[in-house]
Amino acid sequence: MLKHAIPYCVDSSRLFERIAHLPWPMFLDSGQPKSEYGRFDILVAQPFLTITSDEVLVSGRAVIKTEVSQQGEVTVSEEDGFSVLKRLLADYPVHESSEGPFAGGALGYFSYDLARQLETLPRLSAADKVSPHMQVGLYDWAVVVDHQEKTAALVSYCLSASTHDNWLDLCRLFEAHSSEQNQAVEPTFQLKAMPISNMTFSQYSLAFNKIKAYIKGGDCYQVNLALRFAAPAAGNSWLVYKKLRELSPAPFMAYMKFPGWQILSGSPERFLQVRNRHVETRPIKGTRPRALNAIEDAALAADLQGSTKDQAENLMIVDLLRNDLGKNCEIGSVQADQLFRLQSFANVHHLVSIVRGHLAQGKTAIDLLRACFPGGSITGAPKLRAMQIIEELESDRRGVYCGAIAYIGFDGNMDSNIAIRTAVYREADQGDGEMSFYAGGGIVSDSLLDEEYAEIQDKASSLLKTMQHFFSDKDVKP
Repeated sequence: MLKHAIPYCVDSSRLFERIAHLPWPMFLDSGQPKSEYGRFDILVAQPFLTITSDEVLVSGRAVIKTEVSQQGEVTVSEEDGFSVLKRLLADYPVHESSEGPFAGGALGYFSYDLARQLETLPRLSAADKVSPHMQVGLYDWAVVVDHQEKTAALVSYCLSASTHDNWLDLCRLFEAHSSEQNQAVEPTFQLKAMPISNMTFSQYSLAFNKIKAYIKGGDCYQVNLALRFAAPAAGNSWLVYKKLRELSPAPFMAYMKFPGWQILSGSPERFLQVRNRHVETRPIKGTRPRALNAIEDAALAADLQGSTKDQAENLMIVDLLRNDLGKNCEIGSVQADQLFRLQSFANVHHLVSIVRGHLAQGKTAIDLLRACFPGGSITGAPKLRAMQIIEELESDRRGVYCGAIAYIGFDGNMDSNIAIRTAVYREADQGDGEMSFYAGGGIVSDSLLDEEYAEIQDKASSLLKTMQHFFSDKDVKP
């Protein structure tokens, strides 16, 4: 494995700006320098292979279309995205783990609607026209920043000949004196209006009551109901992401740049981690807003910790995840190590539980991800019935929201978030582009309408606050 030390910088966004002009640049961001939880940042670009999986309608029937592009050649199949990714990763076996979290492998997103390639769901909501079901690159080099050790390095398993050939140029790109960065992008961003929701309070109330009726009728125990917020916008979304990480740092942030659109994620929630075959998931259920007054803030945290309703809601998802992990973990290894731990972020307090297991012999991180997808904390329980109800009641498909952003290394290790607190920016072809995001919450038998609606506003607050900074009659300068 090749490794080249580069100058450490507490703000890794400056390193990302040196590769933002390259194809498919990605930034997995621990929220430094403000986040107390983060340690590693991972930066990649120039994948030597890309996988894009979506569905197309053929004679009214949904058909999977998965494209693999490598060195200008494109192959298309009807294989689901998970299966293609597992097969391609198997072509690049690595028998040593990197010292850090990642030294090359698959990195990208898996949208909530990728579940349509795994389960039969009704087709009632409007299709997401921005993001395919899945877009993942295979990357042969990465920059890994370790904020604990205050080090940074360019690393690679050198599985692609081009990496070895261009290694010295890559090293120079990250030297302290390098001025390489994307100078061609629009240096401003403007929101033309503040984001508005796709449901009025009355419409949300009707959907809420339908879920309560489903629960009373025995269809389900919990359903996550989300609102979509959107506004016309134009400019460089990287400026918005930098403001988001300044205002609301979180341990599983990400910025992902695709041609014509970008993902801006400020997620606090780990989905699945695999490290040396040890598995961990950290579901979040239970929310209270933060208060500026320290005494009021502590009271809100104590109220959350003492809430039997929120604990019961969290436990439902813990049980669901234990079952999902059990499909690919050794028998008896899946345990809930911690329940209902308080974790506080810039805009909200959360209850977080920790479930661990050990990957069974012959199983891979992709097998685990597929079996657990999408995460139960953002569907409800039982999962399939909850997803059917979501399709009935939400007018727009979720796209990236409530899917996952992940890396799966050539060494078999993986880490992923639940893509909440996540915005998507669609660039303008003609006229305005659009900035959109979702916020939602789990509804159970004793949920109260006003409280659930207020919780959604609390969860949306970090993105709304960020957007407010760019809502002006004039372009906002960086």
